[in-house]
Amino acid sequence: MNTAANLPPGASPGALPRVMVVDDSAVVRGLVARWVEADPRLALAATCSDGEQGVKRAGELQPDLVVLDIEMPRMDGLTALPLILKAAPKARVIMASTLTQKGAQVTLQALSLGAADFAPKPDTSRMGGAESYRLELLDKLAGLAPRYAPQRAAGPAIAAAATAGVKLSAGTGAAASGRELPSRIDLLAIGSSTGGPQALRQVIQNIPSSIRMPVVIAQHMPKVFTAILAEHLSREGLPAHEARDGETLKAGHVYVAPGDYHLTIEGAPGQYRARLDQNPPINFCRPSVDPLFESCARVAGKNLLALVLTGMGSDGRNGARHIRNAGGGVIVQDQASSVVWGMPGAVAEAGLADLVLPLNQIGPELARRLTGAR
Repeated sequence: MNTAANLPPGASPGALPRVMVVDDSAVVRGLVARWVEADPRLALAATCSDGEQGVKRAGELQPDLVVLDIEMPRMDGLTALPLILKAAPKARVIMASTLTQKGAQVTLQALSLGAADFAPKPDTSRMGGAESYRLELLDKLAGLAPRYAPQRAAGPAIAAAATAGVKLSAGTGAAASGRELPSRIDLLAIGSSTGGPQALRQVIQNIPSSIRMPVVIAQHMPKVFTAILAEHLSREGLPAHEARDGETLKAGHVYVAPGDYHLTIEGAPGQYRARLDQNPPINFCRPSVDPLFESCARVAGKNLLALVLTGMGSDGRNGARHIRNAGGGVIVQDQASSVVWGMPGAVAEAGLADLVLPLNQIGPELARRLTGAR
């Protein structure tokens, strides 16, 4: 049991974020419940065997976090999701998905309906040995917990960047650091994680098809899921697909790093090529944002613009440093509009952000810059 002795720093007894587990498998419910109870960062609120029970208990208990299975009898997870969010508006939901094309499709749909994140689970027959699933699920629950999500004070670099963002959207054109963002952009690179799929869709739908540069994306997702993500992004206006090793990048096209592969870029403007590799994970991720950003900085230099969207951890910070050193520009999503302000916050705290903007301003700002309008 979780007690005051093992509460997170600064927490008071009884204040641990409460987790509700909704899954029709008794084996999975029992395992996940034990994992939560053993984690000093979390407390178990309840377990439910189907979506109907989950909706009812969510209204009664007002949990902070919900682990929601997708395939269940009586009421499946996709049906239950909006009802749970209506019954417990402050709850953050993680979908327990499967590593299949169907699972990826439904998971992306769930994210569009308000789920905060997902964790692909192994087959029920292998749950006993699912250590990687346990670690991923618990870390995501702890990272999404509203009471213990790290709240960063707005230091000088962050405050300056945010202020410049407001001024710039009013038309002054000045960046936070006193640096001008690139006047000519040959390549746009984007990094994202938790909350990223929806943020990416909102950004991409604002970018006109007339842009004269390719767009490359590293989103933390497993294989199968990244192909479905690219398919969803292509419906927002720009052609999008998973990057293929050795292909030449076309202007106005979006290239998504495939799950389980790092994406890097080589070549020169107008002749950029995608390279894929399975080198060790960086920041526990493959694909990782850092190698993508670093390679883009090498080939595009001062004509590179990078964007860091919502996500846990600090992936992208080292890459942003390479971009700034090469003369490129960096825009990050602000804390208020981020599901988790880990990645963009890490870049901003390091003084590497030229602009800190809310999500609804990023797309229009990119559209102006990528088309040469000011």
